[in-house]
Amino acid sequence: MANNFFRSLAVVGAISLLPAVSASSAASEVSTIDDMREFMDVFERVRADYVDQVDDKTLIHGAIDGMLSSLDPHSSYLDEKGLESLTTQTDGEYGGLGLNVTMEDGAVKVIAATEDTPAARAGIKAGDYITHLNGELIYGGSLDEAVDQMRGPAGTTIKITIVRPGRDKPFDVTLTRAIISLPAVKWEIKDRVGILNVNSFNKTTTDSVLSAIKSIEKSLGGPPLGYVLDLRSNPGGLLDQAVGLSDVFLTHGEIVQQRGRRKGDIDRYYARPGDATNGAPVVVLIDSGSASASEIVAAALQDHHRALVMGERSFGKGSVQTLIPLSQKTALRLTTARYYTPSGRSVQEGGVSPDITVPQLSDPDFKAKPKFREADLRRHLINELKVDDSVVQDDGKPDPRFAASAEELKKQSIDDFQLTYAVKTIARLGRVQQASAAPVRKPAQQ
Repeated sequence: MANNFFRSLAVVGAISLLPAVSASSAASEVSTIDDMREFMDVFERVRADYVDQVDDKTLIHGAIDGMLSSLDPHSSYLDEKGLESLTTQTDGEYGGLGLNVTMEDGAVKVIAATEDTPAARAGIKAGDYITHLNGELIYGGSLDEAVDQMRGPAGTTIKITIVRPGRDKPFDVTLTRAIISLPAVKWEIKDRVGILNVNSFNKTTTDSVLSAIKSIEKSLGGPPLGYVLDLRSNPGGLLDQAVGLSDVFLTHGEIVQQRGRRKGDIDRYYARPGDATNGAPVVVLIDSGSASASEIVAAALQDHHRALVMGERSFGKGSVQTLIPLSQKTALRLTTARYYTPSGRSVQEGGVSPDITVPQLSDPDFKAKPKFREADLRRHLINELKVDDSVVQDDGKPDPRFAASAEELKKQSIDDFQLTYAVKTIARLGRVQQASAAPVRKPAQQ
């Protein structure tokens, strides 16, 4: 009786999901219904004959996970824990290690370690693989399960086994979990240059940046020479905050557009009048960990010639995910659109190329460290506008201007070469701008 019910449910569900089509598409409809029947045959056989009894919910959720895993790396089913985790990240605070990770071929791979967190302080880097947690192999499990194990109450410890490309042997790191408070921005001043360090795009990002700009001007008693907007290792977040942050520096024009599956499915976002920095010079710092919302901001300011983009080519995630509630405790995170920059380019796969490529010379591993990006993910979306293979496969030849070693920079007390280079650039631009804006005194008449 139950089998007949499920079989009927499958066929009815398949028919109800199919749109009205012409007679020429009838064969496709029949094929889909046949596939649904086959799915239910497998479901019923597993329920009846699998060696251990499995509840229906486990099977259904497994089928959903399998369906979504056949799409792209960013579409997923969120159970209660997964939805709670996502909400926590956008709210900006959780107990854990400060890692942004993905799943690659059954292994957990680090995209970025958030600045000033246990993971970053322990030296965990983009491209590292996490193979064991507290000595237990996690290969082959789900990403949500691994993330759930790494999170926990502040003050508790966890041992992580790392496999780093270029190293012969895995190594263990013991970390103490902390409250990962993700402030929208941290700010500081160097050589009269305001530094806006944006770590994530949560619901407070734009307001926090505006507040930081006011604090910088108040500390200096006037406007700074310019600003460095540091988006390195920022994995992204909320689209509206990416638009808001771009609008802080722009006075007009399109910031980003997203295009869905259908021709008319286009949303455009525009800047409003007013530049919170009054046209001060801006440098945007990016690296291979700058993704999604970070790339929207960097590309918008680059296309409008509002900022110089420095650092390394960004991650290359040019897709938009929509959170679709399925129940009070579950949701579907589905890739529903691609986004395009004001000039009409897509950053998918290729990322944002800096105007000035500046390697992180102060990192002794910068030459050997692998660059992990969207194009390295299995089943990533293909850029419809195509990306030159040379862009994806090669980060460029070494620039002879940047030949100093990490040891030489350490002697000069330079622990962040990219930031130092950006600050010096802004200082020069700012002094030139302020000098050109200064009133010219006319000679007194005799």
